[in-house]
Amino acid sequence: MDKTVITDAHAPNPIGSYNQAVISNGFVFTAGQIAINPDTGKLVEGSFKDRVDQVFKNLSAILERADTNLSNVVKFTVFLTDMSYYGDVNEVFNSWLDEGNAPARSLVAVKGLPADTDVEIECIATVK
Repeated sequence: MDKTVITDAHAPNPIGSYNQAVISNGFVFTAGQIAINPDTGKLVEGSFKDRVDQVFKNLSAILERADTNLSNVVKFTVFLTDMSYYGDVNEVFNSWLDEGNAPARSLVAVKGLPADTDVEIECIATVK
């Protein structure tokens, strides 16, 4: 099995022993991304939607480094600490993606997330 590790300076550095993404068998598998601004290394302040938007910026940078993009995502997994943000998640997703051609998605409620944030998103995309 071939495996290519992806790292990009325009996305946060991993906080542990994992990589931002791995390409294998024609797919890019990203690590879960939280709303860390890669320039400051700190969580984005502001609204929940601002944090989800930053997560999409991070995912987009990683996917671009892997020579693909958000339009090639086949599956998102979203982790939320509060399901009342479901509607806000949908609004941000719709601003980044074509709703008519959206990939599969799961939303999972969790007790906690790294850096005490409230949202983490990972994805799987095809390589161009």
